[in-house]
Amino acid sequence: MAVSGHRLSEAAELLEHALTVDFDHPDLVVSLKYVRFWMDRTSLLEQIGSAFEQGEFLLAQWHNFLQFIERVGEASEPWMASVRYHVFGSALGYYRDVAEQTGSVDPELLLRLGRCEKALGHYDAALTALERAGKARREDAQILVELADCYALTGEAVRAKAFFREAFFISPQRIDVSSLESQMICRLIAKVREEGLGGADLAEWVPVYGVLYGVFSVKRELRAIEYGKLRQSIYALEREIHEIRDPEAVDSAKKARLINRYFWLIDHYSSTGEERSKIDEVLLKIRELSMKIYQRYTN
Repeated sequence: MAVSGHRLSEAAELLEHALTVDFDHPDLVVSLKYVRFWMDRTSLLEQIGSAFEQGEFLLAQWHNFLQFIERVGEASEPWMASVRYHVFGSALGYYRDVAEQTGSVDPELLLRLGRCEKALGHYDAALTALERAGKARREDAQILVELADCYALTGEAVRAKAFFREAFFISPQRIDVSSLESQMICRLIAKVREEGLGGADLAEWVPVYGVLYGVFSVKRELRAIEYGKLRQSIYALEREIHEIRDPEAVDSAKKARLINRYFWLIDHYSSTGEERSKIDEVLLKIRELSMKIYQRYTN
């Protein structure tokens, strides 16, 4: 059964009738909870004035819905697909209205259009929007990670790996990992969770394990200005961490961020033919931060 044409009230009536025949069918019970969740949100949606805010509301509620699923359980794939179509199809319509009304599309709106198109499986349209956004904002982690996800979903593994690595270096905390769909990144995220890492620190550790598992394997040579910024960011993080006397009290996210930057520095030294002693010096710093990561990286 699918929520055709966003007819939530009709879907609720059909499910309630079905439950009179089979009152404890798990999929029917969960599906009815899904429909009621979105019926409540739809009534709130109608009170929101602008199309852009309506789109924002739907995407925000999608995140709440994912948490809701963790509590009540997951329904069958047809129902999940129907809910996804309802939410992202509606949001896409609102964002398109904004684009038509304003006559111009800024990177923020393009990002949202791309996310919605991707969620609906319209990967070509998603790439068109996201690539336009990327040209306007070349160092926006949110745009780059969505591009990477689309490249992975369309079989462009090399480009996907390069863009994932870039996005998670620029600003992991700006990345919403729940919006990512490709097997490449979802399997990596699952592996990081298996390591006991989650919550706000999860996105910071993804690039570290991305290197260890060979996912973030497509690299590029740093420009001189990028190398300078990398060294500055490493120095700043080292100072912050060294000021903490108790090693066990070092913030997990900062530790992951510094390790990832060390990985980038080692890659730079390797690509530019620096002396082995410089690489060994960085490896020692990684070992001081985490013997576990050091051993897995060097073995």
